[in-house]
Amino acid sequence: MFGIADYGAFVAAILLFLAIPGPGNLALITSTGKGGIRGGLAATLGVIAGDQVLMWMAVAGVAALLAAYPAAFHAVQWLGAAYLAWLGFKMLTAKPGDVPVLHIEPRQYFKQAGLITLLNPKAIVFYMAFFPLFVDPAHHQGLLTFGVMAATIAVLTLAYGLGVVLLTHHLAERMRANPKIASALEKLAGMFLIGFGIKLAIAK
Repeated sequence: MFGIADYGAFVAAILLFLAIPGPGNLALITSTGKGGIRGGLAATLGVIAGDQVLMWMAVAGVAALLAAYPAAFHAVQWLGAAYLAWLGFKMLTAKPGDVPVLHIEPRQYFKQAGLITLLNPKAIVFYMAFFPLFVDPAHHQGLLTFGVMAATIAVLTLAYGLGVVLLTHHLAERMRANPKIASALEKLAGMFLIGFGIKLAIAK
């Protein structure tokens, strides 16, 4: 279909990739908890934008570059790990009344989620290594093939993100009345971010 090898498997792989716990999901949840549905949707669009950049970078041949120069990939790993750990530290050390790590303005959520996606080695590995496996060389149709894949990824990510945002918003409304719970959740999110950073830093 449009030069995509097993479109059904491609869709299933994207859904599985989205559901795996990681920085992207945490960004959606945290953004919604602090900025409501508007903030969560802005973060979702940021994730989509980051995904599209990574995918078209793969199309442009970045996969070959990283294969030829492994140090480049490790540098991105360390950069992403350091960024996530820094965010986690900021959340852990935040005091009541401080400006939140993820700002209320939707444009900040968009930038934050997009940057987390771009620096997330999980996403980089998928688009640079796994993604090309679904291109059928015998029936490849150039930009049409890549365009359909890009559109599929965007639509699935939007649908998934919307579901996460609505569920998180529903739960957040019940906890917003208790500041102690919100503070505890922020600290927990910070620890998770630091944990992601450490895990990515030591990953081989």
